[in-house]
Amino acid sequence: MFCMRVDHVSYAAEHDGLKATAERLAKLIGVEPVNGGVHPRFGTRNVILPLAHDRYVEVVEVLDHPASDKAPFGQAVRARSEAGGGWLGWVVRVDDITPFEERLGRESAEGFRHRPDGTELKWRQLGVKGLISDPQLPFFVEWKTPECHPSVGADTEVTIKSLQIAGDPDRVRDWLNWPVDEPTSIEFTFVAPHGTPGLLSVTFDTPSGEVTV
Repeated sequence: MFCMRVDHVSYAAEHDGLKATAERLAKLIGVEPVNGGVHPRFGTRNVILPLAHDRYVEVVEVLDHPASDKAPFGQAVRARSEAGGGWLGWVVRVDDITPFEERLGRESAEGFRHRPDGTELKWRQLGVKGLISDPQLPFFVEWKTPECHPSVGADTEVTIKSLQIAGDPDRVRDWLNWPVDEPTSIEFTFVAPHGTPGLLSVTFDTPSGEVTV
């Protein structure tokens, strides 16, 4: 059974750091930021902006830690932040990551982090190297603790309305193995890349109207 959906979007911290970047984005879209904790295996830490419909924005920064130089996710975050920060990419949630491991010919990486309250989140992710080489592509996540998903408990009506991507829709569909007739609740707009392809902007539906970041 085909089951896949946009899970979250990632934003690399700007030069003023994780907290300031997260607070600025949170104010723009009208949500409360939540301290997400550290990703020990990736050498990063994040702040979560919980959204409705089981989605969220992840604001992330790299740590001065050896793991950030070895892990593809840490490398991607560092490169984006050093370039000034901004949208890093988008992430697709799958119920079972195994078919994607088989199709891409590599194993997914284990991820975990502890929230400040001690709650442990566990997941597996795949495709960050694809994002690094071609930033229009999402990577995949399978949540091992879905009851602890970062959007759980979100008290907000703010949703992701659309993604604007510099790239080729056929390339993205091929990467996702997404059927042409499969509906999506989020709108996608593709534009010809001028320079590096990737996620250009995200439009949110908020009680105050649409906000594009």
